[in-house]
Amino acid sequence: MSSSTPLTRLAERLKRPFSGGGKGSVLHPAALWSEAVSTAGLALAPAGSAVRGLWLKYAWPVLSVVSVLGWSVLAASILLWSVGAPYGWQEAKAAAVAAFVLFVLAIGFILGRSSYGVMLDLARTRVAVGDSAVGSIAVSNTSTRPLLPAALELPVGAATAVFHLPRMKPQQVHEDLFTIPTARRAVIVVGPVRSVRADPLHLLRRQVLWTEPEDLYVHPRTVALAGSAAGFIRDLEGMPTTELSSADVSFHALRDYVPGDDRRHIHWKTTARTNKLMVRQFEETRRAHLAISLSINTDEYGSEQEFEMAISAAASIGRQAIREQRELDVLTQNGPLRCETGRNMLDDMTRIVGAPLRKTAVDLARTLADTVPNASVVFFVVGSRVTPAQLRSAAASVAPGVRSLAVRLQTGAAPARANIADLTVLTLSDLSDLAVVLRKAAA
Repeated sequence: MSSSTPLTRLAERLKRPFSGGGKGSVLHPAALWSEAVSTAGLALAPAGSAVRGLWLKYAWPVLSVVSVLGWSVLAASILLWSVGAPYGWQEAKAAAVAAFVLFVLAIGFILGRSSYGVMLDLARTRVAVGDSAVGSIAVSNTSTRPLLPAALELPVGAATAVFHLPRMKPQQVHEDLFTIPTARRAVIVVGPVRSVRADPLHLLRRQVLWTEPEDLYVHPRTVALAGSAAGFIRDLEGMPTTELSSADVSFHALRDYVPGDDRRHIHWKTTARTNKLMVRQFEETRRAHLAISLSINTDEYGSEQEFEMAISAAASIGRQAIREQRELDVLTQNGPLRCETGRNMLDDMTRIVGAPLRKTAVDLARTLADTVPNASVVFFVVGSRVTPAQLRSAAASVAPGVRSLAVRLQTGAAPARANIADLTVLTLSDLSDLAVVLRKAAA
């Protein structure tokens, strides 16, 4: 069986006789052009992939060492020579030669190979706002010859730290310590560590990566809610509901035996007294299940400080629920957060980015009611620009029998507790007041 290529198939079609006037003529100009374009694309696709592979493997590593200033100097050299040579402009030619010589001399500063063993070590990859984040870089000379002084760069978020290495003998180890500021909640990418060779004018810059980047999580600040401040969570047995069940932990009443009932629930003392089978009936209970609605709509907050305090308040409540092994759901306008462990929840809290949104705290409360219908306690964490009417609408979306509280962050406000219908509104201006207002709500 003979193989056929796109070019041979096109040649065979060109040899066919012209069937004039017929629909779909083989040599119709439009059909022929479409066939030629598709054939050319198929034929050149492998060549394009090969060229792209060669470019990435050989050309780009060489061209990437030239800085913006280096390209400017090289372009100026070419431009000055192209202008000075035809017109005999000696000054332009001299400037072109000087620029080219500078470019050539810069090559000597980036030549050579370095053999380092670099280890980046972060003491902790997860810290809270305000805690110290300390790390170290250990560099060893793994070659059999001394290495000249060099510089290592460590990107830390948007900034870059520079470490100067001395002249290192074979197998010598040099270690530097560094501290990362943690004044703001953020996920900071630390690394990769790279060694840099450059000329004094920084026309050329050659860098080699020695480590992989690491993520440093600066978690929101939280406060402990031990003792009576955690009383907003129901006890382990849960709270009773109006739904009856044939098996649970909360006894409700006795009723007549019905065929199919579990005989283990027969109340024998009453059966002997009434001379007919009686079985226990129970009330279904709802295990303590905490749901937190955290609005990330920045239009609802008076300042960035309020927004950060809201995240810290939600994180504190959620952390206490996880510590007491309660079921927990946290929802924002961007979707639910992971709440399997305290670390997962705080990691997702750290990634939260506020923005003006069309979806308000009221919309989020309705979504929460649909997403977590079995919650026993619901928290609405909002900013100072959410009105009492909006809070009343948010509370209306919660099912009857579910305890609902709103934590309202307002800069400069005194800690307070108020009620809007069945909703308890807790106002605070500082995270340290959270335990106080929750203690009032639990009283």
